[in-house]
Amino acid sequence: MTEPEAELGITLSHRETVDDWAAVRTGDFRFASVTLTENTNWSALAAERLLAGAQQAGIHTGARHYARPGAVYDQAEFFVRTASKLGAFAPGSLAPALEVEAASVDDKFIKAWIKAVRHAARIKRVLIYADYDCWVSQRLNPDRWADSEVILWLVRHNGIPGRPGWFHSRLGLHQHGFSPKVPGVRGQVAQDAVVYPFTLGDLLL
Repeated sequence: MTEPEAELGITLSHRETVDDWAAVRTGDFRFASVTLTENTNWSALAAERLLAGAQQAGIHTGARHYARPGAVYDQAEFFVRTASKLGAFAPGSLAPALEVEAASVDDKFIKAWIKAVRHAARIKRVLIYADYDCWVSQRLNPDRWADSEVILWLVRHNGIPGRPGWFHSRLGLHQHGFSPKVPGVRGQVAQDAVVYPFTLGDLLL
């Protein structure tokens, strides 16, 4: 049986500029994740424009929080409050994501953040975004917190969409590249693909 072609999306921080969301959508990019907040007090000025533009183009769009050590409940509350104002938890949105890069953000932090965001936003599905090394080295152990509504998102720029070279039953997204090949986006941008057997519908609120 042949696997279906991976569904594609993009990851945006405050550094990228999107000139034409209609062109992004025409290029078969169906979802987008936008960095919205970091820690307890920083929010991206460009996030509101990016989220609104993607939503208007019919792209399934979600918000992402960049985790810093400590104050997990304050970070979750700040993220939910900011994202709610922008409609980031509406039905059909890409599930909210926690970006785990700081070494001191551990399994205990992730478990607490998931619980706090679920309670504050009244949603269940969440994405946990981390580099390949975090998963392979077992710095993060998803079996401690990844239930049936948690999706793992692995960052490994190997150029093979949906085939990151690491497996977990909850692995649903693969960031496979960073290039200037997305129509409508100025410069380089991170590109993502859904990992089979997950579908895009499995990643939406």
